[in-house]
Amino acid sequence: MYACQRMSKDMIAFLESNNDVILLCIPILSASQVIKSIPFHALKQPVLFADVLSVKEHPKDLLQQVVPQDSDVLCTHPMFGPDSGKDGWKDLTFMFDRVRIRNEVTCSSFLQIFESEGCRMMEMSCEDHDKLAAKSQFLTHAIGRVLSEVEVEPTSIDTKGFQKLIEVKESATRDSFDLLSGLFIHNRFARQQLDNLELALKSVKQQLIKRMNEELDQSINTPNN
Repeated sequence: MYACQRMSKDMIAFLESNNDVILLCIPILSASQVIKSIPFHALKQPVLFADVLSVKEHPKDLLQQVVPQDSDVLCTHPMFGPDSGKDGWKDLTFMFDRVRIRNEVTCSSFLQIFESEGCRMMEMSCEDHDKLAAKSQFLTHAIGRVLSEVEVEPTSIDTKGFQKLIEVKESATRDSFDLLSGLFIHNRFARQQLDNLELALKSVKQQLIKRMNEELDQSINTPNN
């Protein structure tokens, strides 16, 4: 109880400190609980609320529900992390959606931070982001987890292609399973991609079995010389 009271007091003090921008860096699965617990009544002035979640429609809906109407909402997704961005952000994609912007100066100043670092600035709707991310980020993490489940490991005769698969597996498993769960649960387009992946695997398996049976039949029906 004391910890909760202390956290609440600290949050209120933070919101009362005349911030121009409040950046929400929270796990996808905790987003609803955290955002809805913010004591917005403590704000002394309009603020730009921005998030960096890997899904976008989910935080957009939450923020539009609870952020006061005189404050702004900017949904963003830096399409890089500690590994890909360790040597700088130049040419790495920074997606953003001006969900509700009245103070263009503050919004532009915030975006300029990433633009000045050389990011490729990509403005698109949260819906379009989630459609594309389901086919890229979610699918990559899902395949990486599948590779982990079948325990693929480096061998002494690895091809370049297999080495890339190992990299996908290792990258995916460095992140928590909560991230993959969040990408699946809170991106409405992810389920279709998972179904597509399952159907594609079944299709490839069926084609291989069909070809194998054809080869066996041909071998049986071919007379020996």
